[in-house]
Amino acid sequence: MDNIIFELALIFAGAAILATLFLYLKQPIILAYIALGVAIGPSGLGLINNPDRIEQLSHVGIILLLFLIGLNLRPDRLVGLFGKLSALTLITSAIFLSLTMTAALLMGFPLFQSLIIGASLMFSSTIIGLKLIPTTTLHHKHRGEMIVSVLLLQDVLAIIIILLISGGQESNIPLTVSLLLLKLIVLTLVSLYVVKYVITALYIKFDTIREYTFLMSLGWGLMVAAAAEYVGLSFEMGAFIAGVSIATLPIAVVIAEELKPLRDFFLILFFFSMGAQFDLLVMRDVIIPGIVIALIIVLAKPLIYRWSFNLSGEKDYVSKELGVRLGQASEFSLLVAYSALVSGLIDQRSSYLIQTVVVLTFVLSTYWVINKYPTPISSEASQRRD
Repeated sequence: MDNIIFELALIFAGAAILATLFLYLKQPIILAYIALGVAIGPSGLGLINNPDRIEQLSHVGIILLLFLIGLNLRPDRLVGLFGKLSALTLITSAIFLSLTMTAALLMGFPLFQSLIIGASLMFSSTIIGLKLIPTTTLHHKHRGEMIVSVLLLQDVLAIIIILLISGGQESNIPLTVSLLLLKLIVLTLVSLYVVKYVITALYIKFDTIREYTFLMSLGWGLMVAAAAEYVGLSFEMGAFIAGVSIATLPIAVVIAEELKPLRDFFLILFFFSMGAQFDLLVMRDVIIPGIVIALIIVLAKPLIYRWSFNLSGEKDYVSKELGVRLGQASEFSLLVAYSALVSGLIDQRSSYLIQTVVVLTFVLSTYWVINKYPTPISSEASQRRD
């Protein structure tokens, strides 16, 4: 049925029922949303045949997630972390690219397509990494700041790769990267200026009207996100910049609490759309290499991250947890795969392989994290932290 209201009713009613079942079975609630997408999407019962518009709408959840993360990271602290972790992020990303590229080659994929597969799967998931970490850890502890910094640096790398794939600028990589960083710096400075001289004054003048605070915050976050996308960055990066720009204001804590329910609403749509786009008939052709590469990622990433964080001076128990929480592929992998497919750099089979690996690593990594560390969505009360 081509009716967005009916589809939303179906999604949230179905999610509530399936989430209840998953919680009784002590399973991760995120997987209930993915399973619902598979069940009622095009490859299942077909109750929702066009999940693309749900998928587009669901990205608001990722935008809000990054906006809320930015609200809790002061600019001076962020700059220091980026400086410390930039080399670590580049080195580990290169290792992950090499591992997955080699695996794809050994399973018969062409050399250049294997390179694209490796490049797309070297990132960790922003949405899984941040969704499964307790809010108190994310906002107020060193481990949360480390995860955020690595993920954001990887997002910048992903944007560069997408630009190179879709923009035809492979011959002038230094210029592409320089322009990207320049846009990032300019957008950040402009955002900080507007907040200091405009947004802050408006918050002070109308601080007694909570609805206005909510509206201004949401409008500011989405506006900067749209501006970032327009200049060639990404919605997510812009949302994070918008959050960082008001992180120094006392009202930032209030804003974060008010936006959490809206974020969760759209994130449910995100996980549903991921399941709905998982075509079981098509994926069967790449399921064996998909399982192999997914296992390589889920097992190798925690070990390599642990080793890397140890070398950077982190305590071993911290390094181990960071590695497990970052041990999956990324939603940006899907964007890289889509850009490469549209540009004719990979075929459908390689694209399906990347999609299969992403979903499988989401499932495997979620199980590992929830059973090993505290999360906000654990079915066990002793492991539930918010």
